[in-house]
Amino acid sequence: MGRERVLITVKTYPELSRKYGETVCTAGLRPDGTWIRIYPVPFRRLGEEEQYKKFDWVECCFVRNESDPRPESHYPTDAKAMVRVGHLGTEENWRQRRELVLQKARVHTRMDELIAGAKANALSLAVFKPARVIEFLCEEAEERDWSQARVDEMRQRANQGELFPEEEWRTTFLLVRKLPYTFSYRFEDEAGRVSTLQILDWEAGMLYWNCVKTCQGSESAALRLMKAKYLDEFLSRDVHFFMGTTLQWHFRAPNPWVITGVFPIPHECQLTLDLGTNEE
Repeated sequence: MGRERVLITVKTYPELSRKYGETVCTAGLRPDGTWIRIYPVPFRRLGEEEQYKKFDWVECCFVRNESDPRPESHYPTDAKAMVRVGHLGTEENWRQRRELVLQKARVHTRMDELIAGAKANALSLAVFKPARVIEFLCEEAEERDWSQARVDEMRQRANQGELFPEEEWRTTFLLVRKLPYTFSYRFEDEAGRVSTLQILDWEAGMLYWNCVKTCQGSESAALRLMKAKYLDEFLSRDVHFFMGTTLQWHFRAPNPWVITGVFPIPHECQLTLDLGTNEE
């Protein structure tokens, strides 16, 4: 079982898991453009030197996750051994990111193909290019705070050392704040099919809290800043989505896909050479 190199392209906002505690779903691309999902990773329990950012290269030994039937799902043999070995930057108009994400990986343009692929269990991660983004939706969540029963269960298991065997984490760990809103894109694909899919990206959650801070606690003002980012700024670029299915709905939902990240790459500049005409 050898070490693999993966470019991290997806980090979801933390969720509470009865089995694993607070977890982050991570996914990325291998150098050949194939996908891998890495779960579970107790991201915020990793030391600062062990944490990774989007578009970091990481290396680790990964094992097929037999408890998750989705074909790309693996878990690290040791999360603390998942080390950063580089970063893919944005030099030369995002050339290296463009080559891996848009050339080596397959870019999908039709939702019916993605839905059929999930139902056949052929794929659960993808790059998607919308034909048109219609709107960015902010909707109040059904619950503004984590379920108290879930939190109490986590704390009890943590105190017993079941979730956090490290003594330090049992005494200092604080749960991430639950997002009081859900964020979604409504968009049209190449075939004219309109879909509304939730955005579960870590960056969307962090942007919301930063906007609330900037707006001195005003949620309505923060949401206006969110819309400006996801509509005005992102749509001025060649926007793509990182897509994934959730384990719970992979086989059950009519459309099991969610947006796990937004890839707003700058448009490619095409240089043209005007040779003019030859006149005698």
